[in-house]
Amino acid sequence: MVRLLTVREVAEILGTWETSGERFPRRLIEERRITFVKVGRHVRIPEPAIAEFIAANTVQPIPVRRTTTNRNAA
Repeated sequence: MVRLLTVREVAEILGTWETSGERFPRRLIEERRITFVKVGRHVRIPEPAIAEFIAANTVQPIPVRRTTTNRNAA
């Protein structure tokens, strides 16, 4: 069975609890940017949805091409 997380738990996992509380996860829910489940009037987020959200929004670094420079040139 999939674990359903509260909005606060999601905020803690995403590291936004200290700065914005529940605002960021609630905005993700409102904008339908993350999968969620309505249990009566409560909102829960499946744990795999957090991993999917993080993976979908992870930016990969661009490899830096190193060039050789001639430091002895006048």
